[in-house]
Amino acid sequence: MSQLRQRERELKDKAVAACIVTFDAGPLASAYVRETELAWPLLVDEDRSLYKAYGMLRGSPWNLYGPAACWAYLKLLARGRRLHRPGSDVHQLGGDVLIDPEGIVQLHHVGAGPADRPAVTSIIERVGA
Repeated sequence: MSQLRQRERELKDKAVAACIVTFDAGPLASAYVRETELAWPLLVDEDRSLYKAYGMLRGSPWNLYGPAACWAYLKLLARGRRLHRPGSDVHQLGGDVLIDPEGIVQLHHVGAGPADRPAVTSIIERVGA
């Protein structure tokens, strides 16, 4: 379970609704929901218009297989996490976007690689007390 999911109660208490956006549809999306026991809505952005709008473009081999990515994967393995087969496009960068009820973007993080994510504590802090 992800660190963000572990703090789901905190998000609910702050009236935060979370969703996951993917570009993979069909069997890959279904497998992800099944494996992660996803409780949040999964939105499929097949044409990647959201990805493009938020500047989440394509990563270079350095982004995807460089030391930072390898180190992040090693840490996951050390914590007992199982690595999963990548989606249909390993070069697609992801990120995190936090939008408040008024539609104002409070957090916009474009990942530099598959393991580049903001700390969960920073996301929770952006939501406010």
